[in-house]
Amino acid sequence: LQVDLWQPSSPFHIVEGTVTDVRVPQNMSRSLLPYLQQANIQYTILISDLQKAIENQTGLRSYRNRRSLSGYNYEVYHSLEEIQGWMHHLNKTHSDLVHMFSVGKSYEGRPLFVLKLGKRSRPYKKAVWIDCGIHAREWIGPAFCQWFVKEALQTYQTDPAMRKMLTQLYFYIMPVFNVDGYHFSWTNDRFWRKTRSKNTRLRCHGVDANRNWKVKWCDEGASFHPCDDTYCGPFPESEPEVKAVAHFLRKHRKQIKAYLSFHAYAQMLLYPYSYKYATIPNFSCVETAAYNAVNALQSAYGIRYRYGPASSTLYVSSGSSMDWAYKNGIPYAFAFELRDTGHFGFLLPETLIKPTCTETMLAVKNITLHLLKKCH
Repeated sequence: LQVDLWQPSSPFHIVEGTVTDVRVPQNMSRSLLPYLQQANIQYTILISDLQKAIENQTGLRSYRNRRSLSGYNYEVYHSLEEIQGWMHHLNKTHSDLVHMFSVGKSYEGRPLFVLKLGKRSRPYKKAVWIDCGIHAREWIGPAFCQWFVKEALQTYQTDPAMRKMLTQLYFYIMPVFNVDGYHFSWTNDRFWRKTRSKNTRLRCHGVDANRNWKVKWCDEGASFHPCDDTYCGPFPESEPEVKAVAHFLRKHRKQIKAYLSFHAYAQMLLYPYSYKYATIPNFSCVETAAYNAVNALQSAYGIRYRYGPASSTLYVSSGSSMDWAYKNGIPYAFAFELRDTGHFGFLLPETLIKPTCTETMLAVKNITLHLLKKCH
């Protein structure tokens, strides 16, 4: 039985007592369900007609006015073209606070755009890196990155905390890390996860961009098989997207004090290590930051996030961007797993974009202000 694992991402993490979310082709549920009953495995059908759920979410596209950016709708999901158009537009209209640049090109030749956000108030400023959309199907990620930029620009004048953040720091924001995969999830396969690089030997595309980093590469929680969802790639930084971002972060490692990566789904705030069960040297600072961030997030709608080291809170995975950032001298490295916990999974409805981004914004501001307070 070939199933698509939604949670956890790798079969190695399925152990007795854990909940697993899987997507199965329609014709296969007929053989899977009797099997589960026989094996006495409890199950719930969360989405009975996935195709219909996809169409409900993306079928309403055509009527939207794609041209007007002044009326840009932050409460719907946007295609790669729309997101890149939005970035260009902000670069033109908010040149005092926004500078757009590219860190390289994707496997399919698309530019890897990053927005540098902040007041050019002094020559040297610390910075925070934020990326979204390492995994293509996690659409709420790019939606949050855009929301963050919108909030920063809209509240800069009125909110003293935001003014402080943009005056004292730069934010490097990459709304779509895995541009090829994200585009593919709009055009071909809504549940695509990996990059789109070609494997010559086997006709399988793509590498898990969050298993391709040079930190304990292709150890536990990653796969050597090119057709697997957690394929680590032929070698570390084999993916041009990973290589480009790693190069940028290495170059700016003295300046960048925090690395934040946005994923879905699980409602967790994770910090290193992901590849081993061990305590990081600056654990107390990071743990305090996480605890406060999760409380700030919960204050909006009562949504509870679990927090802790990724290995023990979620599962062990090697070659992740968060571990790499931490190992390369960025003291605050976090990965957010946004809403929800499986009811909608990767198909988080557009009506939940606003509450999800609103609460996440509180957590990110909290972490950022914690950074400025300096905890040693």
